[in-house]
Amino acid sequence: MTRHGIGAHAAGERLPRHRHAEGYIAVVLDGGFEEAGDDGRFTARAGMVVVHGLYEAHQDRFEARGARVLNLPGIPGLAPGAGSIADSDAVARLAERDPLAAAHLVRETFIPGARQAADWPDLLAEALRTDPDLALGPWADAMRLDPASVSRGFARAYGVSPKRFRLEARTRRAVLALTQWHGSLAIFAADQGFADQAHLTRSITALTGHTPGKVRSIR
Repeated sequence: MTRHGIGAHAAGERLPRHRHAEGYIAVVLDGGFEEAGDDGRFTARAGMVVVHGLYEAHQDRFEARGARVLNLPGIPGLAPGAGSIADSDAVARLAERDPLAAAHLVRETFIPGARQAADWPDLLAEALRTDPDLALGPWADAMRLDPASVSRGFARAYGVSPKRFRLEARTRRAVLALTQWHGSLAIFAADQGFADQAHLTRSITALTGHTPGKVRSIR
């Protein structure tokens, strides 16, 4: 559960990788931080907005000045990702009276786009999201990197191993696809690249806290 309102983060504070059971909107009021999450790594500063989707995970490293961040409820029509708004102060003032109205104001004034990091860990994260069957060894060889060093470096940047990141990317995709699936879960598991239905069930339960059947019924 995400607590809505303004949170203050100390200079140099680090939040280890964590997952939220609901989507939410983070508006950076002051300071800044580097975020590495399921959809990439970027630096967020005052005036920027980070939209987090359902069951997304990320870690954060705050700058020397720390940061003040306004968390608002997630709303339909605002896709996960980072961008900016022209008047974060107006959003903060409105949030004091009506957080949901403030979230709608963010949606109305949101400008998508943020400068993404482009080091090799970010290229690997993108490759793992695009191709969950990606073999790490050949990828590392093509990048002229040592596979063992790749695993360690990726874990430092993203707070999770490439293997785990890949499984979670596949699982998140399966969770979203469940809304459109009406057939056998065994067939669905194979269609989504899992070894079997039991593997699908374990992965989705670990990610969401619910079985695939429950996830399909509550979404």
